Amino acid sequence: MPQTRLLSLLDAIRTHLPWVTRVGIYGNAKSIRTKTDEELRTLRDHGLGIVYMGLETGDDTTLTRIRKGVRADMLVKMGQRAMAAGMKLSVTVLLGIAGADRSQIHAETTGAALTRMDPTYVGALSLMLLPNTPLGRDYQQGRFSLIGPRDMLKELKAMMSHTDLSAGLFHANHASNYLPIKARFPRDKAATISLLEKALSGEIPLTPEFMRAL
Repeated sequence: MPQTRLLSLLDAIRTHLPWVTRVGIYGNAKSIRTKTDEELRTLRDHGLGIVYMGLETGDDTTLTRIRKGVRADMLVKMGQRAMAAGMKLSVTVLLGIAGADRSQIHAETTGAALTRMDPTYVGALSLMLLPNTPLGRDYQQGRFSLIGPRDMLKELKAMMSHTDLSAGLFHANHASNYLPIKARFPRDKAATISLLEKALSGEIPLTPEFMRAL
């Protein structure tokens, strides 16, 4: 969206909806890249408080496979710019998006990307395939292997182990997930990894398949 239009929208919200305390926007790396640092700060000064960004994965091979159109390094840099402008940053990652063959690589590189980005919030969702999508067709034709519940938890555990946030909230409480998690980093990191280990050992039940939803 052009800068002037965004500023007009933010000013209209402040004028006509004074009870609104937080305004957020969905932004990708390409859209943030079109803004100068000064333009990002101006948006913040006019009330834009948070940017929601889909990282999905820190693995460039997987980003290419899912046609993200950008490499992990660029996603990290644009997220850093949004935060440097004074906005909060909420980043989404996808468990299972790399398939079985790159699950561990996906977990480790995503953790590394999150560490570099150091966002305010991280939201982990579990991949749920739709048949009418390219990835869904790849799965049906045997070109993509979807990991199961235990491997999703293993992936989440490895991802969290490789993530260090200065003061971020890492949550995996979306309806698609097998185990609801909400952890304040760095305080809750070790306890949450221990919780995942208990779930993997069978001490904690997982969300049944019929209760998962988009």
